[in-house]
Amino acid sequence: MNTERVAQQGLVLLGCGKMGSAMLAGWLNGGLPSSSVWIVDPNPSDWVQRQGVHVNAPLPEEPAIVLVAVKPQMMADALPGIAELGGGGTLFVSVAAGTSISTFESILGVNTPIVRAMPNTPAAVGRGITALIGNEEAREADLAMAEELLSAVGQTVRLQSEDQMDAVTGVSGSGPAYVFHLIETLAAAGVAQGLPEDLAMQLAKATVAGAGALAEAAEEDPGQLRVNVTSPNGTTQAALEVLMDETSGFPPLLKRAVTAATERSRELSRG
Repeated sequence: MNTERVAQQGLVLLGCGKMGSAMLAGWLNGGLPSSSVWIVDPNPSDWVQRQGVHVNAPLPEEPAIVLVAVKPQMMADALPGIAELGGGGTLFVSVAAGTSISTFESILGVNTPIVRAMPNTPAAVGRGITALIGNEEAREADLAMAEELLSAVGQTVRLQSEDQMDAVTGVSGSGPAYVFHLIETLAAAGVAQGLPEDLAMQLAKATVAGAGALAEAAEEDPGQLRVNVTSPNGTTQAALEVLMDETSGFPPLLKRAVTAATERSRELSRG
């Protein structure tokens, strides 16, 4: 990371579980000095304590960024301790699911620049994608700094409104679990056709990972890639006639799944 302001004023990471640790590793690997990072966590891991960062130490008076990575149910206990940093020049970035910008503003003050972000679990291997949106106080420079921080664990995209965050949760936030279940069921289907379990799982994992990488790298859209590998009256077409069925296939099933996740996200956001 080349953000000079962050290196000079400091970065506070509130909560350093799996997501926080993945981001911390990305920042340090990107060149952010460990002496510029303060971790606030009641149970820091041994790995965190070996990184040379400040752990549960007195915080800088006006850090450049406070990144909130605690679990939503811990938010009420964690935020008041850093509320005094609100209302000034410190940018707050939240990766906590289901916690609205207005909730942060009620605790930190409406004059606080706040960016709400939704990463996903592939961030743990640097392949995540994070959607973000800022409040009215967040300037372009704030959004750019948040993007640079979050790009340590993958791609970033900006939303047009906070209302879109629930749909993002349904697609990319919860989406890795859908793909993991696809791998499970694809392997199980292979076992049902006579393959050994280990071989079926290896084939399923590599196929899903490889197809995803190809979809990202190719100039064609996924629909065209599907057509490219589907020979008329061949094996792939036979399978797709089942998967693309308009009443029982992937289209209605995934639409229902994403809708369910999106609606649940809205319910959680309303508290």
